[in-house]
Amino acid sequence: MTEPAPRSRRKRMTGKERREQLLNIGRTLFAERGLDGTSVEEIAAAAGVSKPVVYEHFGGKEGLYAVVVDREFERLLGLVTEALSSAIHYRGKLEKAALALLEYIETNPDGFRILVRDSHGGTGTGSFASLLSEIAGEVEHVMARELDRRDYDEKYAPMYAQMLVGMVALTGQWWLDARRPKREEVAAHLVNLAWNGLSGLEPRPSLDPRRRRKEAERREKQAEKAAAKAEKAEEKAAAKAASRGSR
Repeated sequence: MTEPAPRSRRKRMTGKERREQLLNIGRTLFAERGLDGTSVEEIAAAAGVSKPVVYEHFGGKEGLYAVVVDREFERLLGLVTEALSSAIHYRGKLEKAALALLEYIETNPDGFRILVRDSHGGTGTGSFASLLSEIAGEVEHVMARELDRRDYDEKYAPMYAQMLVGMVALTGQWWLDARRPKREEVAAHLVNLAWNGLSGLEPRPSLDPRRRRKEAERREKQAEKAAAKAEKAEEKAAAKAASRGSR
């Protein structure tokens, strides 16, 4: 008779590993149900631990939620700030920042859902509104230089920064669930509107400057052909009118 194989002992997590596990579980549950809809019992059960373990690491679900929000806040702010500083041209800064936000949403949907919900009043952590204000502060410097370059009054830079960041953020919230079209295409159209305005929208926006140049050349040639065609039509009409007048 063979003896049963000894049961393998599960490796015990270190304090740091357990903390990370609870943060990951908490982020998933908070994104799905919010702070008020999530209980310490559910967090502990998902982690396979007792409730006192959650209290030991975070003091309760509010403490866990605060850390989750702070982490996502700093992660997204860092990505957008880096994007704004990594490009030289102003349009490039806007393109990279829009892509950074959309990439964050694509890779961290739970984190973005938590940020969009806004932090709970009792946590003392940053909210989505304060995150947008932080980003707008970074954009404000870019807007001030661009307005000055175009001989506009720099005092409107804070207002324009809020407008621009708000547009990008709301587009991100919509795309969180829509997910179509692809993020590069969304970014291209977003920058198209922000950079050109409704009166100067590009028919085929792209993040590739070479494609934009080719498209601009194509439109210019089309305009030249249309102008030449209109000129010929006018000449023909004038000649016909002159012919009728000479009869």
